[in-house]
Order: sequence, then C-alpha cells, then structure tokens
Amino acid sequence: MKKLTKEIVGKSIEELKKEADVVRKDLAALNIEQKVKPQKNTNHVSNLKTRLAVILTIMRQKQFVADKK
Repeated sequence: MKKLTKEIVGKSIEELKKEADVVRKDLAALNIEQKVKPQKNTNHVSNLKTRLAVILTIMRQKQFVADKK
C-alpha cells in the first residue's frame, strides 16, 4: 500500500484524473467479464477498487492544498 501511495503522490491532478478514468473503465469491464466468465484471481476487483480510492483521496488532498494557496 505504501508503494502505491508513493507512486500516486508524485503525479499531478490531471494525471490522477486520467488514471482514475482508466481504472473506472477497467473496473466496469472486469465486472461485466466476471459475470460472463468467472476470474481465477478474485482479488483483482478489490485491488482496482483500492487503487481508485487511493487515487481519489490523494487527488482531493491536492485540490485542498491548491485551493488554500
């Protein structure tokens, strides 16, 4: 988790928005695919959700810092 957070903190807000969109699309596609053909790795969905939550949290923190300036 720390490695994921360190990786994401170094990105700008625009990059985080793009990455959040990509993760959301991957998650939607994976949910549809999972209903048709169950996955062997069932943790993949929860890992994507966790990654999305971290991205959105850090993006929100950066927006607060930018608004205070």
